[in-house]
Amino acid sequence: MTRTLLLLGVLFAVALPLRAQDDYTFRIAAVKYGGGGDWYQAVSPLPNLLRFVREHTNIDVAPQADVVELSSDRIFSYPFLFLTGHGNIVLTDDEARRLRRYLENGGFLYIDDDYGLDPYIRREMKKVFPEQEFVELPFSHPIYHIHFDFPNGLPKIHEHDGKPPQGFGLFHNGQLVVFYTYETNISDGWEAPSVHGDPPEKREAALRMGTNILVYALTRLKPPT
Repeated sequence: MTRTLLLLGVLFAVALPLRAQDDYTFRIAAVKYGGGGDWYQAVSPLPNLLRFVREHTNIDVAPQADVVELSSDRIFSYPFLFLTGHGNIVLTDDEARRLRRYLENGGFLYIDDDYGLDPYIRREMKKVFPEQEFVELPFSHPIYHIHFDFPNGLPKIHEHDGKPPQGFGLFHNGQLVVFYTYETNISDGWEAPSVHGDPPEKREAALRMGTNILVYALTRLKPPT
């Protein structure tokens, strides 16, 4: 299933007051965080995903991602942030407040557990939305169908503990603003084939699901009335 993507530049110009100044409609960024975890795992796979998105949609996204810290006002230049890693993450109170403001004003955060991140990200996201718990999304959720169809939810890219892959969300005003993938390792599937030796069908599934996440994050935005 595909959906024509129209007027993205207009939507983002209205929804997000700051924008990266270049020739692309928008850019995305990897989140650099403190706490000792390997935040940089988010950087290397993103160009492959962005290349796939540019080839399979009409989204005018920059082919390279930036790196941003949550303490910086630069986060408000990006409609989409990506965070991953294997270990600890610690958000300061200021970073948590700033991330909440970002998410409540049109931004979207995608988190991929690269194995070992889970207990720490759940703890830290409680700083951002203390009134919420992660909610598992049903397979009928649009994020699984908006561009490519995943009738059974997330694809399983890498095996960790023999658990099924799960997709969780946090919401603002009933709208998904944080998507968290667990026991799947979607972003490892975006890496070059030589990195993990994933077969072509696994990499294709990961790239397609990544495209869905990005498409969903963009098309859910509507200009304020």
